[in-house]
Amino acid sequence: MAATLRRFALLTVLGLFILFLYGPTLTILVLSFQGPDGGLTFPMNGFSLHWFYRLFQTQAVGDFGTSIARSLVLATMVMVGTVVVSLAAGMAFRRRFWGSGPLFTLTVASLIIPSILVSLGVGLLFNQLGLDPDWYSSAFGAQLTWTLPFGLLIMFAVFNRFDHAWEEAARDQGATAWQSFRHVVLPIILPSVIGIALFGFTLSYDEFARTLLTAGSDNTLPLEIFGMTTSVTTPVLYALGTLTTLFSFVVILFCLLIVRLLAAKRAITA
Repeated sequence: MAATLRRFALLTVLGLFILFLYGPTLTILVLSFQGPDGGLTFPMNGFSLHWFYRLFQTQAVGDFGTSIARSLVLATMVMVGTVVVSLAAGMAFRRRFWGSGPLFTLTVASLIIPSILVSLGVGLLFNQLGLDPDWYSSAFGAQLTWTLPFGLLIMFAVFNRFDHAWEEAARDQGATAWQSFRHVVLPIILPSVIGIALFGFTLSYDEFARTLLTAGSDNTLPLEIFGMTTSVTTPVLYALGTLTTLFSFVVILFCLLIVRLLAAKRAITA
């Protein structure tokens, strides 16, 4: 009986935490279905898809379409850069080399530095170099300081458990270093690489602080939303929040599907 009560208490705490975590998202989802005359608060004034249609039309303030496209391109760039650099660094750090400790410390230290200071520093650096900050250059570099440490830590965890005997077996069969990496190492660590890609994309897509002073005159989606919240706006923001949340879940499910397919293929070949 006591064990049942403890389990019930723990599940209750977990349920309350999940409600606290996703309650704001659920509120935005509900309010996005306001009627044409609805506002930004409860009670709802009707029920319709009016604000979803308005999302794809010209806004009185702001430009969602261009900012969404800009954020998607930037997130894709950051994702690719994070995967390539993290994978290369993970392979390099498998053996100790001179300066590996300070280099690793400097890489991870960017997680501790306040994001707004990183944004300010990158923006000032570009100004001192006589370059105009923009979303595809300075913002790209600033966001990499946020995503690369996560990718590198994941690679370290993966290679710490990696069995070098598999590579040695491939070498014994006459495989070159590249063939060993392509046909042995990469298929084994591919689920983790997909995880790094997902980290890089999602962390970049909703990054605000490190983009604030580095994006130049062109806003990404988080900056556009922030700019619109400082003025009188409409429930079209809630519709945008609903669609971006659904988009995030679709991306996560897509990556999980790829991992499942890879696991099933590995089970068949084994």
